[in-house]
Amino acid sequence: MPNLQQVTILGATGTIGVNTLDVISQHPNRFAVFALTANKNVEALFNQCQQFKPQYAVMLEDQAAERLSIQLKQAGSTTEVLSGMDSLEFVSAHEKVDAVMAAIVGAAGLKPAIAAAKAGKRILLANKETLVMAGSIFMQAVDEGGATLLPIDSEHNAIFQVMPNDKRMSLIDGGVKKILLTASGGPFRKASYEELKQVTVKQALNHPNWVMGPKITIDSATLMNKGLEVIEARWLFNASPDQIEVVVHPQSVIHSMVEYVDGSVLAQLGNPDMRTPIAYALGYPERMSSGVGSLDLFKTARLDFEVPDVQKFPCLRLAFDALRMGGNAAAILNAANEVAVEAFIKEKIAFTEIPSLIESVLENSTINQVIDLDMLIASDTEARVAAEAWIGRSS
Repeated sequence: MPNLQQVTILGATGTIGVNTLDVISQHPNRFAVFALTANKNVEALFNQCQQFKPQYAVMLEDQAAERLSIQLKQAGSTTEVLSGMDSLEFVSAHEKVDAVMAAIVGAAGLKPAIAAAKAGKRILLANKETLVMAGSIFMQAVDEGGATLLPIDSEHNAIFQVMPNDKRMSLIDGGVKKILLTASGGPFRKASYEELKQVTVKQALNHPNWVMGPKITIDSATLMNKGLEVIEARWLFNASPDQIEVVVHPQSVIHSMVEYVDGSVLAQLGNPDMRTPIAYALGYPERMSSGVGSLDLFKTARLDFEVPDVQKFPCLRLAFDALRMGGNAAAILNAANEVAVEAFIKEKIAFTEIPSLIESVLENSTINQVIDLDMLIASDTEARVAAEAWIGRSS
């Protein structure tokens, strides 16, 4: 039997983590799970450890790790349980690890992703904040560590598949005119602004095409998810803001496109299922089965395209603004958005107040050039404090 590729999954109990394990389970002769991590969902991680028998399991919270350790020992498991951020970095950079699925949601995923990059791992990047907060630092770590970076977002994965072989050359040198990121438009694409004011949490969590976690689902409803993807694309593909365009495509069949200087537009199509980009990244440069059904073009019947409405959904405009500002602006944007989304979910602010909060924090923050990771984390903290203060004033 050939040596199995050892995979660490950061954020194993989330949607991406679960789908990654599903793909791995279909290829037992190619992959083995080295480590599984979660924040505090003990029950889900316990069940995953029982099935996939990793060498390590990591809980971010100490108390959750203690509970998991007791349960696994009682079940006769040999999986070693660790806790804390240092342990996340340990299982990301371990010498036995070949690939790291970076799927922790939020700023908590930043340090382990950078650790994997410095260790030269194959990084399957699903954590947006790594590039949004620290794009320049992370890409430098990828280059210096000799890591292989493969995007998991369906849109960036689609672009990766139809770009020239040297993905990080100047786009013009590669014959690329611009990148076209598709967006479903979310559940409120046709809603009026007055209707948006009345949006409930339950309505915002009901995405028309994708099954995702609550934070990314809310981001999709505000179009901030697409804004964050614009910032990611800038770093992944060495693109300027003017070389990135967002196209609303309600069917979510075309996952993104690349327009070349000769007028050709290449697109990647498929059913809206995250197992497709996950399998592509796990198997790269080979193709392997993902468990996703064939796209039925006759059933799809039509493909629609619209210009995004940045008046109704200003989060997309704010993301472009932050990208053009440069420095720590994207980290500030991201932190303010995380606080705003959590506040909306807890019904502290209205849906339409999410962009208002973000814009206020961005306008009242000091934009500085990025020096190091500590500086970005400080900017993140300051933006969160400012966002919380905004919520306090508005309530």
